[in-house]
Amino acid sequence: MTPTHSARVLALAKRHGVITAGEAARAGIHSQHLTRLVAEGVLERIARGHYRLAGRPITEHHGLVVAARAVPHGVICLLSALVFHGIGTQLPAEVWIAIDRRAHAPSLQNPPLRLLRFSGAAFTSGVEIHKVEGQALRIYGVAKTLADLFKLRNQVGLDVAIEAMREAWRERKFTMEALDRAACVCRVAHVMKPYVEAVVA
Repeated sequence: MTPTHSARVLALAKRHGVITAGEAARAGIHSQHLTRLVAEGVLERIARGHYRLAGRPITEHHGLVVAARAVPHGVICLLSALVFHGIGTQLPAEVWIAIDRRAHAPSLQNPPLRLLRFSGAAFTSGVEIHKVEGQALRIYGVAKTLADLFKLRNQVGLDVAIEAMREAWRERKFTMEALDRAACVCRVAHVMKPYVEAVVA
């Protein structure tokens, strides 16, 4: 492996936190070079086709970082967004991530993905960007996450949605104006109204 190849791999890994085999290939670096750097202890393989600098500290949100690299146009949502925002006690085994309804469905074995197809404003609104491990995470804010929970209450459980709203309101993690906007976007304002009134009473 030439010093130039090695330097390019290291630069990519430092810039993004995680480098994929696809990104390396687009930079003219064969996957064998990645394998060699793993053998030399410079990189470590964290998932199929995903590598990071060996010994680099990881955070509790490392699974979200890997998922974000695999699904760059997706948005972390629902139960995974709750965990990121420190709300509730849910510990999902999968990374919940929203993709556009027309987008190709990516696959990732580790961590496993729970893909949900959103469209229009329900997909594009309420997105926040958070930098974790050098990776920009696209994740729905608290108000949008709460509206999504009520919209998909049959999948996540109404009790989860109610408890998340109670806790988030108690900790002042959203404003009612933001919640109203998100509820309108997700078309659940009528559904949420009695629960919102009970929480703020």
